[in-house]
Amino acid sequence: MNAWIPLEALYVVAGLVLLGVAGSVARDAAHPTRWTSALFWLLFAATFLLGKVVPPAVIGYCLVAMVALAAFGRVGKSTAPERPKPEREASAARLGNRIFLPAALLPLLVVVFAFTLDRIHLAGLPLATVKEATLVGLGLASLGALAAAIRLTGARAAEPGAEGGRLLQSVGWALILPQLLAALGGIFAKAGVGEVVSGLAAQYLPTHLPFVAVLAYCLAMALFTMAMGNAFAAFAVITGGIGLPFIVQQHGGNPAIMAALGMLAGYCGTLCTPMAANFNLVPAILLELEDRHAVIKAQLPYALTIFLGNALLMWLLVYR
Repeated sequence: MNAWIPLEALYVVAGLVLLGVAGSVARDAAHPTRWTSALFWLLFAATFLLGKVVPPAVIGYCLVAMVALAAFGRVGKSTAPERPKPEREASAARLGNRIFLPAALLPLLVVVFAFTLDRIHLAGLPLATVKEATLVGLGLASLGALAAAIRLTGARAAEPGAEGGRLLQSVGWALILPQLLAALGGIFAKAGVGEVVSGLAAQYLPTHLPFVAVLAYCLAMALFTMAMGNAFAAFAVITGGIGLPFIVQQHGGNPAIMAALGMLAGYCGTLCTPMAANFNLVPAILLELEDRHAVIKAQLPYALTIFLGNALLMWLLVYR
């Protein structure tokens, strides 16, 4: 054991939450896709609980099965009624803006934990390793925000699990998109897509100009993110294909600045694509909006503005 709180412990917590969702779905006799939905959540839980103890191929087969269940429309949400609307409105009026305090507490705790967990030692071991401090801090901050929410609202102990499970079922299959797309980025990088992108950029763009190298990197990050729905998937390919060879190696740019602002360029693409379903389509579904692309349309002007400012900022800073 290298630390008191390994990252795997939080994966176990996540797996147990998903296992609870699978159990609740299996017990819901009125669920429209009861057993296939329960199987989906059970397989999802297994990827967290067993990822370290079974061969990677087994997890791969679990993911293939999950994708098949989702593709054939066999993953649905519970039909159990929500709390009555008057009761929810009365609770909202009672709490007012205080309801946002747990959400505001979450990032604050993440920052505190990220800077302290690896520095606090008990019996010669840190609470978390330097490499995992931020992610462990995110997990602990989530538990802290949950405790604050329960205290604030006076909810019963079982309510967070029930409401959280209902929300997870509403999001459904889109929950697995970030993991799948991030893995796809790694596959593309291994397959040499980055080298192909690099060759095309060198052939058709005047990348010997520092500003063109920056603009090509930012545009490629945004466009590849729009195509794949995830900036993490784009990062490995575009950074290896354009960022490192042109900005860093050819022009001597700062790789840390390039990477940080490059990810922000990718996130601008996230705001503009339905491929980022968990960000842009799920909120429209949860809010019951008639236009499923309303979130993207609202975000588009901000995404373009941020992108232009971000590209200019990278050009001004990365070569200093």
